[in-house]
Amino acid sequence: MDFKGQDVNILIVKLSAIGDVIHTLPSLGALRGLYPGAHITWVVEEAAADLIKNHPYLDEVLISRRKKWSKDFRDGQCRQAFAGARSFVRDLRKRHYDLVVDFHGLFKSAMIVFLSGGKRKLGYDSWQELSGCFLNEKIPEDMNKHAVDRYLDFPRHLGARIDSVQFVLPSNPKAEERTKILMRQYALEDKKFIAVNPIALWETKLWSNEKFAQLADLISNELHMKVVFTGSNKEELEQITPFVTSDGINLGGETSLPELAGLYKRARLVISTDSGPMHLAAAVGTPVIAIFGPTDPDRTGPYGAGHMVIMAGLDCSPCLLKKCSTKKCMEEITPQQVFTAVKKMIKE
Repeated sequence: MDFKGQDVNILIVKLSAIGDVIHTLPSLGALRGLYPGAHITWVVEEAAADLIKNHPYLDEVLISRRKKWSKDFRDGQCRQAFAGARSFVRDLRKRHYDLVVDFHGLFKSAMIVFLSGGKRKLGYDSWQELSGCFLNEKIPEDMNKHAVDRYLDFPRHLGARIDSVQFVLPSNPKAEERTKILMRQYALEDKKFIAVNPIALWETKLWSNEKFAQLADLISNELHMKVVFTGSNKEELEQITPFVTSDGINLGGETSLPELAGLYKRARLVISTDSGPMHLAAAVGTPVIAIFGPTDPDRTGPYGAGHMVIMAGLDCSPCLLKKCSTKKCMEEITPQQVFTAVKKMIKE
């Protein structure tokens, strides 16, 4: 069904996580270029919603509060949970979708595809969590590609020509002003500080607090640059800062996602574990040094040129395991290895 010349309704389903939503942004741009007159809606969960609210390529953002509904249900607030879910479904079905694209490929996204009532339901030819049950059009999923390129297979399938890959984030004047206030508050100058994100969701992706502290001291003492630790939780970062003998700045919990994007854009470079903030830094065009262990940087590393990935090079890596008794792939990476990469990147 070709509706390129018509005003059509398109629904994007990509719920989480932060990195996955960022990886889908180039596909949003490609869809907008392919269907300039379309009404495009994106369904997302709360944690990553700020990345796409008021996006110039979107007409509407619907927020699935699935985790809240589940919590309400567990807490015995069944009526409240059902009311929230029912309201979401009602908003979802207000529009008749000509095309629904399931970028997520899990049961939770498949249910939204089903509930949307869309005509053309496009997704991966996969039975992961029965996600393929509710589709009437499928494409193969090439897991050898980076996630960004894998998602771009959808607009390619629809006829888009991908000449360049761009990450467009919505403008946010309030976040921009808040970032400027933080810069002044901590006496930070553009491109004269290094941001460090030590947080990751998997325990196997974590590097030790002592090593992050040693790295911060090397940067501060030898390069005379300020080190800013970022994360959603100040207390988590306070497990690192006691080991820092130099002046490490703890901005844990002080930035929203748009504010973090603004901070990263002003950093000289960002050092990070494999996590959403790593992808955010790459998306705003700041060079990233990524510390990788159990995951595959060819599939989920910082996208684009100018980044560096540090790995121990063990035969067992990448294993994609969320738990490991040794965590050798991360433990064998030393602060000096990462610092050498920092010096090389700054020199270049």
